[in-house]
Amino acid sequence: MSTLSAGADREKALEALKQYNAEPFHIRHAYTVGAVMGWMAENLGHGADKEFWSLVGLMHDVDFEKWPEEHCVKAPELLREAGFTPEFIHAVCAHGWGMTGTDAQPEHEMEKVLFACDELTGLIWSAALMRPSKSTKDMELKSLKKKYKDKKFAAGCSRETIAQGAELLGWELDELLEKTLRAMADTEDAVEAQMAAGI
Repeated sequence: MSTLSAGADREKALEALKQYNAEPFHIRHAYTVGAVMGWMAENLGHGADKEFWSLVGLMHDVDFEKWPEEHCVKAPELLREAGFTPEFIHAVCAHGWGMTGTDAQPEHEMEKVLFACDELTGLIWSAALMRPSKSTKDMELKSLKKKYKDKKFAAGCSRETIAQGAELLGWELDELLEKTLRAMADTEDAVEAQMAAGI
């Protein structure tokens, strides 16, 4: 049984997300991180809390499109208005630790996973778009590692944050890369379906 309460369901979360986000890029990123977080919950033994993990991933950048300078600082206000719980709000804001004005730090394993995966999903998707298939499903770890090591590729995706996230989790970097890539490959069709349906 879940021990974590979001305070709002997926329908309410999507309503709030769409209220503050219109760019397809940002919507796709929200869906992708939400799907990856759900996959991670199941695969790390937190299946009972999968919905919470997924919603945190979905909503993690709720304030970024309209208030990029106040990222993770504006979010609590927006999330409170939507009915989310303090534990949910902390989980969302903790992914901005050390990068934004938030003082929330990743404590729960779920918060550490979000901190580690957020930037990495962007790098993996950028790498996927360079492939003939435009997909993560046929991408191998060695190909991803090559892109990761090329600092000029997807330069906006902080390798430092990704490495710090792996360290927070007590994982080798390769484990983080492999799990996140597999999560994206396994959930890519579902994300595409959501984008196509506009939900």
